[in-house]
Amino acid sequence: MKNFGTLPDGRETRLYTLANNGGITAQITNFGATLVSLTAPNRYGKLADITLGFDSIDGYASAENPYFGATAGRCGNRIACGRFTLDGKSYQLATNNDPGGIPCHLHGGKVGFNQRLWTVTKSSESSITLEYISRDGEEGYPGRLSATVTYTLTDDNELIWEAIATTDAPTLVNLVHHTYWNLSGEPGSSINDHVLQLHADRYLPTNAGLIPTGELTPVAGTPMDFTQPTAIGERVQADFEALKLGGGYDHCWVLTEPKAAGLAHVATVRDPKSGRVMELFSNQPAVQFYGGNFLDDTLAGKDGAVYKKRTGLCLETENFPDAPNQPDFPSAVLRPGEIYRHRMVHRFSTESPQ
Repeated sequence: MKNFGTLPDGRETRLYTLANNGGITAQITNFGATLVSLTAPNRYGKLADITLGFDSIDGYASAENPYFGATAGRCGNRIACGRFTLDGKSYQLATNNDPGGIPCHLHGGKVGFNQRLWTVTKSSESSITLEYISRDGEEGYPGRLSATVTYTLTDDNELIWEAIATTDAPTLVNLVHHTYWNLSGEPGSSINDHVLQLHADRYLPTNAGLIPTGELTPVAGTPMDFTQPTAIGERVQADFEALKLGGGYDHCWVLTEPKAAGLAHVATVRDPKSGRVMELFSNQPAVQFYGGNFLDDTLAGKDGAVYKKRTGLCLETENFPDAPNQPDFPSAVLRPGEIYRHRMVHRFSTESPQ
């Protein structure tokens, strides 16, 4: 553990390092229960950090931080107009995002879980558990929510992120892990040449405000079809412009594979140049794939790196976006006596040149 810098209000933040026998290390800060770095070897054993982020707490605490490595909550992703009704009562959440000029609630609001200082309750060389108590009414949400996030780095080269939450009154929960990955280890390079496979045969179309329309649309015959390994940039330019799908991938896919031991195989990402491979497993019904469309050369990242458009990708397992306003979507309601559990397993390996 070491000091990671001081917040504007004078509170100190900490940086914790996990390590395994395979040479992988992961760094986590108690600010936002955030993954700051993950260093993994390429096919020749050369280590590199394969996440986007900042060198100090100043970047993570800034308004310009696009949720690098964050734990987003109470509800990750978007809620239309920031409004929902629960048990006959209407609630208004903070609206902190306006794609297409249409306001919505994004990733927990103006001061979401990613901007909160969490308490470390347990730590070791391979695992760390952090806790945050969200008060009743915070960012407009009802109920006092108790949340923990545990990061575990195993000797099987797996990084496990697990979130657990309970509440004292009915509320909404959709905690999301928001790391930006670039498996090349070269943060200035595009992720368009990464090869992605998603185990999902349907996705959620969105309106101009990036809110799901309520349809579950087959991916077959569209640029959304990653049922077979496909380079991310293969169809993103011309096809997206022709189909008016927006600036790139920022959509939710509905998972189709049956869960084994409670976990479904969500995705596999490969970087042909470095040979790094990341497999993702989760117990959630969907995954948001975001291709870094809004990165715009304005962020000074680690070691002075400039993060250009599509230099990082996110795979955020989750409940469906805007679930509180979509009666046919899985419920995001958590009630007293219930336990919310969200488990993600990132498995790292390498492959030989093809």
